[in-house]
Amino acid sequence: MNFSQQLGKSPRVAIARCLPGLGDLLCAVPAFRALRAALPEAHITLIGLPLAQNFVARFNHYLDDWLEFPGYPGIPEGWRSPHHTKAFINRVQAQAFDLAIQMHGSGIVSNFFTVLLGAKFNAGFFLPGQYCPDRERFFPYPEKEPEVRRHLRLMEFLGLPLQGEQLEFLLFESDWLELQQILEIPPLHSGRYVCLHPGASVRGRRWSPLQFARVGDAMAEQGFQVILTGTAAEAELTETVVEAMSAPAINLAECTSLGALAALLKGAALVVCNDTGVSHLAAALEVKSVVIFSNSDPKRWAPLNRNRHRIVRASDENALEAILTHATDLLQKEVAYAV
Repeated sequence: MNFSQQLGKSPRVAIARCLPGLGDLLCAVPAFRALRAALPEAHITLIGLPLAQNFVARFNHYLDDWLEFPGYPGIPEGWRSPHHTKAFINRVQAQAFDLAIQMHGSGIVSNFFTVLLGAKFNAGFFLPGQYCPDRERFFPYPEKEPEVRRHLRLMEFLGLPLQGEQLEFLLFESDWLELQQILEIPPLHSGRYVCLHPGASVRGRRWSPLQFARVGDAMAEQGFQVILTGTAAEAELTETVVEAMSAPAINLAECTSLGALAALLKGAALVVCNDTGVSHLAAALEVKSVVIFSNSDPKRWAPLNRNRHRIVRASDENALEAILTHATDLLQKEVAYAV
């Protein structure tokens, strides 16, 4: 009897992935897809931070429910108090999950949290030499694999057939309508604008805004409208880029929800961004991109398709020239496809 058969026809499954970024969630989608295909009648709950609630609503074909991570000692994200953690554990144990899957890093701390959920079976990653709850269902953490493939290796280990490694992001009609209602946007023509995203949730991953401005001017010289995107916290940063540019640009920082941002990116000829959630969103939407790595590992976080998505290390002496070369190459291919 394989593992999915052991779980029964309609198992209750909890997934612990309590990381803070959009990219952290998008990179797990291929694993969610495999899990749903193997357990079509399961009730699958994602335990995560507040950002994950809207993510679950958009990906309700894979995920059924969301529980807010209460925090746990040793896990920096989401910590509040021992009282919140204890109350959450008691509440979840009463739900009697059939399976709890740890997809929150190597498991050094998160395996303890996962076991406390009280599921009949536990599965996930472990780091050799550290706590392993179940040798049959915990896989040695594949540190050298890209993030997407790490979770797919776990699904394979559990005997669940994979359903491809591509990312995805569903766009709804409401996303397009919201984009059209943003007053700052003039009529846009698909494939005739470029999006620059100079921000990142981690400041150390942000490339120079003045260099982003030079990229924007180069894109404008090629006849593309330049649009700046970012969160409310990045509005000052994007304004710095706009002010440093010689060509006009549209600053939409803090103007778009995630859905409207995705609709905007979908029509772009190119996205130039730091290693942040927008990089993975562009990959999910199959929009060409140049991704700049300042303080993170491209082997882990770079998009898998290196033809559509190019990477540049900010520390490279000729980083700007490399970005412009990649951008020009990708834009010329875009024009060729359009013709």
